[in-house]
Amino acid sequence: MNDLLPLVTFVAGAAVSAASWRTMGEQFRTADVVRRRNYRDHELPVASGVMVVLAVVAVAALWSLGTALAGSDETEQVAAVSGFVTGTLGFGLLGLLDDLVGAGAASAATKGFRGHLGALAQGQVTTGLVKLVGGVLVGVLVVPGDGWDVVRAGLVVAAAANVGNLFDRAPGRTIKASLVAGAGVVVLAAVAGDPSVGLGAVGALAGMTLVLGAGAGLLVADLRETCMLGDTGSNVLGAAVGYGLVVAVGSTGEWVALVVLVGLNVVSERVSFTRVIDATPPLRWFDRLGALPERRR
Repeated sequence: MNDLLPLVTFVAGAAVSAASWRTMGEQFRTADVVRRRNYRDHELPVASGVMVVLAVVAVAALWSLGTALAGSDETEQVAAVSGFVTGTLGFGLLGLLDDLVGAGAASAATKGFRGHLGALAQGQVTTGLVKLVGGVLVGVLVVPGDGWDVVRAGLVVAAAANVGNLFDRAPGRTIKASLVAGAGVVVLAAVAGDPSVGLGAVGALAGMTLVLGAGAGLLVADLRETCMLGDTGSNVLGAAVGYGLVVAVGSTGEWVALVVLVGLNVVSERVSFTRVIDATPPLRWFDRLGALPERRR
């Protein structure tokens, strides 16, 4: 069962988030507070990533309850998944703040690291800056370990969360990218993981696949342009991959991951990921896969 646990949580997360959107999507579509214009100037409900958060909490709570009632010895796995629940709630709340407040207040001058720091120099704290600093704090809160190892791991999670947000510029892009990255993390854990970390690592990977499954449950709706994940969902998906990396690799791997993730964040200040994707045929094909005909053209 332990080997199948990540697959089980992935399927459960996808089923619950898809069902949540099917039953509550209409309320989102008609709520003015979450309506935003997408890349084609169509009004869509943003912050639909709330469904990811709800699915993660629901599945984790039911599993924890079932484990307790059955008197199972899987408490270490449940504790590991609980870390993902805490991270999901934290990053989801920070993303929701930016979706609801930051979108209206932010201008081109207050986007990106330089924009947030420039605004701070003028005495203005942007929601984007709150999200960046809060992301580091949430990352440090949820990762295992002690000392400076926790700081490094927390930075990995926070940087990954922001990369997830950077990919959220086209329908389905963040979900696809997180699924590919998550699959890579699972492979890394199988090849280079430390077997001594035991069931806690299995539970942590199950937590990651639970979050990614919850994202996958919204993939069709996202591709069909009936919703937008927003920062609420993209930050959560990115953070889940970052947490998975922390579990899958050792300290050296964390340093490598941190350098790569910070590098992507810095490069994004100058380079448009969308332009790179559009200029690379295999990436462009994957980016358009499943999208509306208008998007594929």
